Amino acid sequence: MLGFLKAAEHLPLRADEQIEPTYRRLRWQIFVGIFVGYAGFYLVRLNFNLAMPYLVDQGYSRGALGFALSGVSIAYGLSKFLMGSVSDRSNARFFLPLGLVMSAAVSLTLGLTRWATSSIAIMFIMLFLNGWFQGMGWPPCGRLMVHWWSHRERGRIVSAWNIAHNVGGGLIGPLFLVGLAWYGDWHAAFYVPAVVAIGVALFAVVMLRDTPQSVGLPSIEKYKNDYPEDYSERYEREFSAREIFVQHILRNRLLWWIALANVFVYLLRYGVLDWAPTYLKEAKHFTVDKTSWAYFLYEWAGIPGTLLCGWISDRFFQGRRGIVGILFMVLVAVATAVYWLNPPGNPTVDIAALVCVGFLIYGPVMLIGLHALELVPKKAAGTAAGFTGMFGYLGGSLAANALVGYTVDSFGWDGGFILLLAGCVLAIACIVPTLRHDKRASLPRAISRPA
Repeated sequence: MLGFLKAAEHLPLRADEQIEPTYRRLRWQIFVGIFVGYAGFYLVRLNFNLAMPYLVDQGYSRGALGFALSGVSIAYGLSKFLMGSVSDRSNARFFLPLGLVMSAAVSLTLGLTRWATSSIAIMFIMLFLNGWFQGMGWPPCGRLMVHWWSHRERGRIVSAWNIAHNVGGGLIGPLFLVGLAWYGDWHAAFYVPAVVAIGVALFAVVMLRDTPQSVGLPSIEKYKNDYPEDYSERYEREFSAREIFVQHILRNRLLWWIALANVFVYLLRYGVLDWAPTYLKEAKHFTVDKTSWAYFLYEWAGIPGTLLCGWISDRFFQGRRGIVGILFMVLVAVATAVYWLNPPGNPTVDIAALVCVGFLIYGPVMLIGLHALELVPKKAAGTAAGFTGMFGYLGGSLAANALVGYTVDSFGWDGGFILLLAGCVLAIACIVPTLRHDKRASLPRAISRPA
């Protein structure tokens, strides 16, 4: 019944004169498809946050709602890994839109039925399901990017694509306000963005294609004459689940280091972001309006920072992701220290430091995902990206909430920031073992390889 999800079959190679224009057209078309498609996932990911004040008014406690909300992170971390394995053996053209439609269906249910928000247990289950379907977004995008762009151009492509989550996340608020104005109903936070997301899913089906070989084109390595050091023609076939998990994930020592680095990068990302309103109010005596602007600027500063990070890794470091990640994490540590040690009464410095952290931290987040794609054959790319993502969400994101909170309760904000700076050091330490691989990967490729 779901045969359309199977990886697309290879077609006979097109005539030589058709390859260049077809490749050029489809690469732009597919990039638009994955950018808009992934932004669509964020339209139906964080809607519950907008509904929480209204649920509090109905009598739910903030702690109980926070527990329900944790279902998204738990399911997303697991799904990003497990569904990543499925995506590596699926047709990305249909796999991504299916996940988006299912996630939108959960959001529609939350918005249009009263039973879906009738208890904490039901809300946890609904949000867990939403998180699971959300995990079907990143892996097929990773699969497409490693199949359609070669090693030396992926830094720019992945960094440009990565800002889709900022774009999609930023549209939730305006869509909610439109729905609230039209229907006068706070449930519009769920069903209005869900309807838009379904339209995005249909758009993605039209724009996306699976692999170059599925449309009669040669592999990207042959087209760009850009072969990774360990490239082999056998990597062009589809792998079994056992081959992906055992040979290319569980036995991949460098991938484990990158996954551990992701734990500490996410600890920084969410440890600073999630606690910024509380820290700025309690320790720096910010008013609500200043805190809101600082919070907003942190997120949006990540857009130019991510683009710059990807461009630097391609332009000046020949695709060496690890060294650029270390450079950015060192600067994150400096900005975090300024944010912590700046005395109260200097709000401009506090905001500037927070913006610098936001500008810098999303680069390493992006690079770790990209690095994971490049540490395995491209037929295992979705699983590798999901593997590192699972560590980031189940380790770093949850720790940013619980561990930082308990540390601040016990040792004050100084203890919390010492924990965050220790995370910077540990992230760098975990990236260091990958530098030798980076160095080999950056060496000039052979002029040609056999077809």
